[in-house]
Amino acid sequence: MSELVNKPLSPANAAQAGSGTLNSKRRTRVFEFKKDIPVKWSIGLGILVWVLFFGLWEAAVLMQWTNPILLPGPGKVLSALYTLFAEDAFLHDVLVSIWRVVFSFALACAVAIPLGMLMGTFKVVEAFFSPFVSAWRYLPAPSFIPLLLMWFGAGDMQKLSLLFIGVVWFLITLITDHVKAVPSDLIRTAMTLGGSRVQILRTVVVPASLPNIMIAMRQMLAVSWTYLVIAEITAADAGIGAMMMRAKRFLHVDQIMAGILVIGILGLLFDFLLRQLYRVAFPYLEEKT
Repeated sequence: MSELVNKPLSPANAAQAGSGTLNSKRRTRVFEFKKDIPVKWSIGLGILVWVLFFGLWEAAVLMQWTNPILLPGPGKVLSALYTLFAEDAFLHDVLVSIWRVVFSFALACAVAIPLGMLMGTFKVVEAFFSPFVSAWRYLPAPSFIPLLLMWFGAGDMQKLSLLFIGVVWFLITLITDHVKAVPSDLIRTAMTLGGSRVQILRTVVVPASLPNIMIAMRQMLAVSWTYLVIAEITAADAGIGAMMMRAKRFLHVDQIMAGILVIGILGLLFDFLLRQLYRVAFPYLEEKT
C-alpha cells in the first residue's frame, strides 16, 4: 500500500493531473462562493440578460407565437413610449408618481425608524406595540381602498395613505429585527463605561444597526413601487397608473407596457441611488449590497 502511495506519477499521469487541476481552477474562477467578479463581468452579464429577454420577446412576436395586439413587440413599445413623452405629456404623470412614492415612503420611514429602534431596544416597547404592528402587517393594503376612497376621496391623500399603509408595518418589523441583532456585548460595554440610555441608543445602537436599516429601506422602497399602480388605477387623473388605465380603455397595450417599463426603470434607478448612498455612508463595510 505504501508503495502505491509513494510511487511517482508517470509523465502522462502528471500531465493529466495538471490538466485536471487547471480545469478545476478555471471552473472555480467563474463559480466561487461569495467571490467578487470583475466589474466588466457584472456589467456584461447584466446587459446580456436583458438582451436575451428582449430577443426572446421579439422572436415570439415575429414567429407569431402570440397575438401581436395583446403582446406588441419591444420596438412598438419603445415607439409608444416616445410618443407618450413627446406628444401626451407623460413626463407630468411620471413626476406625479415619483412624488407620491417619495413622499409616502418618507412618511413611512419617519414613523418606522424611531419606532422600530425603540421596539428592538426595549422589550417593554416591543410588548406594547408588537401585537398592533403584527396585526396590521397581515392585512392586505388594497383592501383599504374602498375605505380610503370614502374617507379621502380620489385625491392624492387616498394614494399616499395606501402607499403608507402598504410599507410602514413591514418596515417597522424589519427595523426591529435588525436592531435586535446588535451584539449585546456592545451595549453592556457602554453601560459599564457609564453611558446613559439615551447615549447608548445614540452612540451604540443607532450606528450599529443603521447599515441594515438602510438595506431594509431599500427593500421596502421596491414594495412601494409595486403598490403605486394599485394606488393610481382607482379614480386617478394623473400618474403612471392613470395613464395605463386610460390606455386600457382604447386597448393600447403598447402604452400599458411602456408604463410598466417606466416603473421598472424608475425602480432600478432608485435602487441604484440607495446602493450608492449605502457605499458612501458605510465605506468601512467590505460586503457591498
